[in-house]
Parts: sequence; structure tokens; C-alpha cells
Amino acid sequence: MSSCHLSALFRQGSSMTSSASLHRPAQKEPGEVLACRINGVLHDRSSSIADDIRSQSVYRHDADALPLIRHDAAHILAQAISELFPGTLFATGPATESGFYYDVEPEEPITADDLPRIEARMHEIVARNEPITREIWDRETALSWCHEQGQDYKAEIINALPADAVLTFYRQGDFVDLCRGPHLSSTAQIGHAFRLLETAGAYWKGDQNRPMLQRIYGTAWRNEQELETWEKRREEAIRRDHRRLGREMDLFHFQEEAPGAVFWHPNGWTLFQTLLAYLRKRQRTEGYVEINTPDIMDLSLWKASGHWDKFGENMFTTETEGRTYALKPMNCPGGVQVFRQGLKSYRDLPLRMAEFGKVHRFEPSGALHGLMRVRAFTQDDAHIFCTPEQMESETQTICDLVLSIYRDFGFEDVRIKFSDRPEKRVGSDEIWDRSEAALRHGVEAAGLTYTHNPGEGAFYGPKLEFVLRDAIGRDWQCGTVQVDLNLPGRLDTHYVGADSQKHTPVMLHRALFGSLERFIGILLEHHAGHLPFWLAPVQVVVATITEEANDYAKDLIRNLDAHDIRVLSDLRNEKISYKIREHSLAKIPVMLVIGKKEKENRTVSIREYGNPARPTLKGEEVVKVLATASRDRLLRAFVG
Repeated sequence: MSSCHLSALFRQGSSMTSSASLHRPAQKEPGEVLACRINGVLHDRSSSIADDIRSQSVYRHDADALPLIRHDAAHILAQAISELFPGTLFATGPATESGFYYDVEPEEPITADDLPRIEARMHEIVARNEPITREIWDRETALSWCHEQGQDYKAEIINALPADAVLTFYRQGDFVDLCRGPHLSSTAQIGHAFRLLETAGAYWKGDQNRPMLQRIYGTAWRNEQELETWEKRREEAIRRDHRRLGREMDLFHFQEEAPGAVFWHPNGWTLFQTLLAYLRKRQRTEGYVEINTPDIMDLSLWKASGHWDKFGENMFTTETEGRTYALKPMNCPGGVQVFRQGLKSYRDLPLRMAEFGKVHRFEPSGALHGLMRVRAFTQDDAHIFCTPEQMESETQTICDLVLSIYRDFGFEDVRIKFSDRPEKRVGSDEIWDRSEAALRHGVEAAGLTYTHNPGEGAFYGPKLEFVLRDAIGRDWQCGTVQVDLNLPGRLDTHYVGADSQKHTPVMLHRALFGSLERFIGILLEHHAGHLPFWLAPVQVVVATITEEANDYAKDLIRNLDAHDIRVLSDLRNEKISYKIREHSLAKIPVMLVIGKKEKENRTVSIREYGNPARPTLKGEEVVKVLATASRDRLLRAFVG
């Protein structure tokens, strides 16, 4: 983006003018100006600008252009639907991280077969180069229009706005939509680099008691090259989809009788328990103690903690013996109850308490997505109770631990986001200053850098977020460090300080994986099912070519099992090519093949994923290599 200071321009003319006249591409800036930033806020080119304002032009190659293009694509989608499916009611149509969607209520359902026709009409609308104009309507005019057009969802949006809200509408051709913008200047400016993807159901405002709408998804990019790159990445993402891999590897399944809850199969549960055992060991060496708190507790505790007020709609409740109980949506209040048992001194701090707690949160059925979005999951929570002076050193220790753990799972590209105080918050400026400084300095002391997200912290404290970038360039927010300046005080939590007075401890919420279920989904997709050797639910399969090799194979299997290698025996009377194919599809990292020759020489032929070589080694040597790889948490046993 290029910038220009506008005060000098205005001194020679009027005090108010259109930004379009001021945002023409300089010769050094390629392409057309799409919009502008005024005092840091994105605006249409048609927006009026007052005197002495700093403004920046937004060009197609700028990052700001993409959400504008996608938002306009959503409006063009709606226009196409209005032309092809008259009588359709329109709800909302925002840009998303990877595209756009529009929620609609057509008179007849829109099917996947309709999408090519709608997309073709969208291309026609772009080719028409229709001006997009912004209009401000008074409330009476706006509601009258909604009534005349039968657009009840738009009327509901308007009625929910404050009485003095400015109501803006955007017009392109015969299509008009309620929207706060900003938008481009014409339909042609979005270009033709877009695709419609699928239809799905979505409740109005996410409320299952409200009407079910149709959500039409699409994606839009700045040019065809970006679209082509995205399509290739999407194809790869489909190949890596953890739901498909879960079936192929026989790890888990879901069914209608328990929406959003996982049925773990033996291999999947082995993977889950391996993950749990690993984290238990790492935390134990870092001075954590492990606790476990009830899954269901009286509603009074959730009211005292504030969770009922903020998350009540997403909590599962039940009544018995005249009392109301709630399944825990978070582990924090239970951890505080453990801390409150017995008098605590400053000498006891920091106290690091870890819990693998099963939590339950209501998610709309349309939002559920395999392991990534569930209603019942296990959180790897830790709650660190410390003094304000200990926050920085605890943050540094957590950062070191988090990055070390992610490396063990094959994640090398990790970003840290730091979010500081929001406008509405609890606690004094002094404690916020100290908390924010502690997180920043803790990250820096660990030799790391962070991205600053101003004002994005929780109302009760600043936070760090750890974002993993996977093998196909997607970002996954997993770990967090959240300072809590609220909950300990709400739940009357104290320790005795060096001055013999009661003090409220600082509480650090710390998660490494977040949800174990979701992290397993991320792992499966990152590795395309080919999990690190040490983590794979079945690490080795021993497959024989002939029955003559069975006795030697059984000896080898016993030896591997004695070294805690998770081994599968395949002594079936099947062709070795059939066995190799079957176990390759199951993503077992190492296959040890034994025939007559291997039996005679006490060797094995090794097939390892990612290793084009097929070495033959002595059986005892293979056991040692595999045991070392498992103990040292290697991604591959014989390569890399």
C-alpha cells in the first residue's frame, strides 16, 4: 500500500471530498486501486474524507484486497441466486479465511447440480462491469424495503441494531443488499478467479430452534494462479483428510447416536494413550503434578466462576434430587478447588497442576467436523499458580517445553501470537502492565519472537497462542498461555505471602495440544497418516513369505515385544505382495519381511515408509535400531 498525507491537498480545496479522486495508482504502483485505509480503517473508494487525514491506497496485490474481493464475491453470488431463483430470502454473506459463503432460503432447495449454473451467472455479472454504489437509508425506508421484498432476515438484522445506527445498502444492477461494507467500485474488479464449492445446512444465527438455511460456499482469489494453487492444496487436503485416514487406518468412527463424540478403535486408542503417556512423562520432568477433578459439578460452582453467565448456552445440564448439575466445559474451576484445599504459602509456589480432563461443550450439529470439532474431548490443561514475580520465568519455561514437544511431532514452523489488554477488562493497569511484560519477556528470554495482536486478549488477562503450520501450509492454533487475573479472586483463592498476609495468586492457564482429539486430527493430516515411528499405534509388522519362516518370525516378534515395540504379526498364507499392500494402506511405518533365505541367515528384509532402499540386516541389530528409535522419539527408524 502506498500512503499520502491529505492535509496539504485539502488546504487548497474543500474540506470534504471523495477518496476515489485521491486514490489513483502512482506510476510505481501496479494495477487499479480497489479501496483505501483511512486512519487505519478500510473504506470504499467512494467514502468521504475530512481534512488532515492520512490515507493508504489498497491495490490488488495487497493483503487487504483479498477479503474485499471475497466479500464482493458473496454479494455477486447472492445477485446470481436472486436472478436464477426469484423469491429467495437472504440472510448473511461474509468473507471467510479461505473464501466466502451466503446463507439463503430459496423457495426450492439449491442442489450441487445447480452450482455450475450459478457460477456461470456470477461470471456474467462480473463481465457486466456493474457499478457498486453505497447508499444510506433511514430505518423506515430500510424496513419498508425489507417488507416489500419479503426479506425477513434483513429486517431482523436491522431491528437488532441500535436506533441511531447508520444503515448502509449496496447496489449493483438490480440487486440491493444490506451491508456495512466496504466494497469494490464495480463487479468487474473482483475478477474471475473464483469457484463455488458446496452447499450445506446452517441454522439462522447458529440456533437450532431457528430456521435451517442453505449455506453456499465458495472461494475467491486475486488471480487465476492463486486459485490454481489453492485448488491443488485443497486436493491435497482432501487426500489428507483425517476422517478418511481414520477409516483407512481403523482408528475411530462417529455415529448418529452420539453426535460429536468419538468411538475409539484399538489402534486409535493406542495412539491416544501413547500421546497421553508422552505428555505425562514430559510434564513430570518439568515439575508438574497431575490431578483429576469431577466431570459433573453443581451449577452453583459454575455460577460462582462466571462460566454459567458466559458459556451457559453451551453447557450440558441435568437435574437430580432437586439439584442442577453441569458437565464441565472447562477444567479451570476444578483445578482451583484442588489448590484451595489446605493452606498454601509463597514457598509452595509456583504450583504446576496438570489435568487431562474430559470436557463437554454443545456445538451445533452443522459445526461438528470429525476430530477437529466435537462435543466431548480431552484437554491437556495445566494451571500454574504463582506470584506476579514468577510469571516471566514460568512463561519462558513453558515456551521451551512447547517448542520441544512440537518438534517431537514433526512441527518445525511454529508462530507465537501475543494478545494484550482489550478495552473491557478486569484488574488494574499496573497488574496488566506486569502481566503483559511477563509474557513478552518470557518469550524473548526463550529466544523467540512473536506477532502482536493489540486488544485481542481476554477480559481477564493477556495471552500467548502457539500456531503450527502444517505440511501443506495451513495454520493450526494449538497451545496457549493465558494469564488469569479474574478466576482466583472470584473463587476466593489465596496463599500466604512473605509478609504473612493473604494474597491472590496469579493463575496461568496452559495448554500444549488443546484438545487431544483435535491434535490427533492435525497430526494425521500433517503426516498424511504416516505418523512418526515412535507414535504410530502399530510400529512394525512382521510378515512372512513362507510358512517355513514362521518360527523365526515368532522369535523376532517376542524380542520386539520385549523391547516395548508395538508389533503386528502377519503369518497368513497370503502372497507377500498382498500383505505389503494391505499394511502400506494401514500406514504402518516399518515392515520386516522374512522368507526362507532370511530364516537361514537370521536376517530380515526391511521396508520403511519414505526409504527407497530395502536393506537386509541381522534380526538382533534391527531390534536395537527400532528400540532406539522408539525410545528417542525419532520420526523414522532407518532414515533421516
